[in-house]
Amino acid sequence: MDASALARLIAQGRGAEPADLVIKNVRLLDLVSGDLTQTDIAIGGDRIIGTYASYTGRHEIDARGLIAVPGFIDTHLHVESSLVTPAEYDRCVLRHGVTTAICDPHEIANVVGADGIRFFLESAGHTALDLRVQLSSCVPATHLETSGARLGAEDLLPFAGHDKVIGLAEFMNFPGVINADPDCLAKLIAFQDRHIDGHAPLLRGTDLNAYLTAGIRTDHETTTAEEGREKLAKGMTLLIREGSVSKDLHALAELITLKNSPYLAFCTDDRNPLDIAEEGHLDFMIRTAIGLGAEPLAAYRTATISAAMAFGLRDRGVIGPGRRADIVLLEDLELCAVRHVISAGRLVEDGLFEGRPRVQPVGLDSMKARHVTASDFEAAAPGPTGPVMGVMPGKIITQHLRLSLPYADGRRGIDLGQDVVKVAVVERHGVNGNIGRGFVKGFGLRQGAIASSVGHDSHNICVVGADDADMALAVNRLGEIGGGFVVVRDGAVLAELALPVAGLMSTLPFEAVRDRLMPLRAAAKSLGVTLAEPFLQVAFLPLPVIPHLKITDRGMVDVDRFELITA
Repeated sequence: MDASALARLIAQGRGAEPADLVIKNVRLLDLVSGDLTQTDIAIGGDRIIGTYASYTGRHEIDARGLIAVPGFIDTHLHVESSLVTPAEYDRCVLRHGVTTAICDPHEIANVVGADGIRFFLESAGHTALDLRVQLSSCVPATHLETSGARLGAEDLLPFAGHDKVIGLAEFMNFPGVINADPDCLAKLIAFQDRHIDGHAPLLRGTDLNAYLTAGIRTDHETTTAEEGREKLAKGMTLLIREGSVSKDLHALAELITLKNSPYLAFCTDDRNPLDIAEEGHLDFMIRTAIGLGAEPLAAYRTATISAAMAFGLRDRGVIGPGRRADIVLLEDLELCAVRHVISAGRLVEDGLFEGRPRVQPVGLDSMKARHVTASDFEAAAPGPTGPVMGVMPGKIITQHLRLSLPYADGRRGIDLGQDVVKVAVVERHGVNGNIGRGFVKGFGLRQGAIASSVGHDSHNICVVGADDADMALAVNRLGEIGGGFVVVRDGAVLAELALPVAGLMSTLPFEAVRDRLMPLRAAAKSLGVTLAEPFLQVAFLPLPVIPHLKITDRGMVDVDRFELITA
C-alpha cells in the first residue's frame, strides 16, 4: 500500500470521504464486554475503517435487525477431506461465515509430495476466503506404511517465506518428538521461529512436557475435558474439533468459558460437503457450543479473536478500524444464523467466484495399485484368537481387542455374530504392491465391501468387507476411476464417487459431490453399515493413533509396541 492509498483510508475513517461500503444500523458484538451496540461499520477496500459512528458509503447494506460478528477462523483442516479442490471448498464454506481457513495439505503431500504443496499455495492465491497453509511436517507420517513421497526439512524450507504460509503443520509423529528422532529434530529446529502445530492424542504428563518443549503450541486431538485441562494448564491452545468423524465438541464443551476462551479455538479437521449442507460448518460448532451451555461471548471469541491470536494473524478476529474486513451478519446470535458474509471487504455472492483462474490439478495418475484377487484377502493366522480393531463411533482412536474368530485351514474368517469383518490396506503408490490384512469390529457390515483411496495418512487403499471377492472388485474399481469411494455387493458396484485429484479430491462442484455422497451413504447402509460416516471411518482406520492397531500395507501392527502381528 502506498502513501496515497493509506491517506485515502484515513480520510474515509474520519468521514471526510465516503467509505467504499457501509453496513448501516447493525448491532455490533463487542468481544471484550459482550455488549451489542447499534452502529454503522465502514469499509475501505479490504479494511474496516470505522465503527461506533455514522457513515455514508458508495455502497450500503441495510443491516437493521442483524448482528455483526467477526469472520470465523477454522484453525486446522485438510481441504482434501472435504473431497473438493480449494476453489470449491472456498465456495462451500464461505457462506457459513468462514473467512479464514488454516489448512495442512498433508494428505496430498503424502501422495505427490512438494507438488501437492505447490498446488495448494497456487490455489490459495485465488480463493475469496483467506486460505493459509501450514507446511506438512509428517511426510511420510510413519515408517510403518508406504507413502507416495518423502519431505524433509530441506524440502519444506523453500516454501517458508511464502505469504500464505504460517509455519509447520501438525506434528503427529509425537513418539519421534519425545524420543528426539533426528528427522523430527531437523524440522522442529528449522521452524523454531514460526508457529508449529501439534497433534498429541492422549499425551499426558512428562511426555506432554517433552512435546511442548520442542516448541509446539496447539493441539486438536484432545478428546476429554480432563486431558484438555492439563494441556491448557501447560500453555497449549486447544483447537476444539468437530468433523465428520472426529467429534469432540460435546466432550470439551465444558471448557468453553470466558476464562478459557483466550486459549481456545475451533477446527473441523475433516468435514465433507454433505455434512456441511446438513449441519453447517463453524456456524454449527458455535450454535452447538452455546446449546451445550457455553456463553455466547466465549463461543464467538473462540471462533474469532482467540483463533487469530493463536496463529499470529493480528490483522483480524475483531471488528475494529484497521482490521481486515471479515464480517458475518447474523439473524440470531445464539443460533449463529448466518444471513450475509463479507470477506476482505467483499460481499459473498455468486459473482464473487466468477472469472477466477483455474489451477491445474495434480496427482491425476496417482492410482498405481496392482490388480488384486479374492485370494489376496485371505487372512493366514496361527490360531483362531488374535487382534481385532474396535471402531469407536465419532472417534479416530480405536480399541485393541483380542477375539476368537472362525478358523480353518490356517486362516481366520469373519464373524457377523460378533460384528467382525475383514479390513485390508493395499499399497497404491506403485512402490512395492504390499497388502496388509486384519479384522475390524463395529461397522455393522453384513455383506459386500466398501473401499476408499482416502486412507490416512499415506492414502493407500483401505477396504472393509464381508466377502473377499467383493473386496477385490472394490479395490480394482478404485484403480479404474482414479481413486475415490466404492460400494460393492454380490459382484456388482452399487455406488461410487471418483476422486481423481491424487485419489483424494473431485474435480466437480461441491454441490455435485454433496449429491453423490447421498447414494453412497445409502448403498453402505444397504450392506448393514451402522456408522454415520462409514467412508471417512474407513479412511481413518490406517491412522496411527494410540491405543490403536494399525493396518498398514505391510500387515497389522500394534503401535503400542510397534510390533508386526500379522503379515
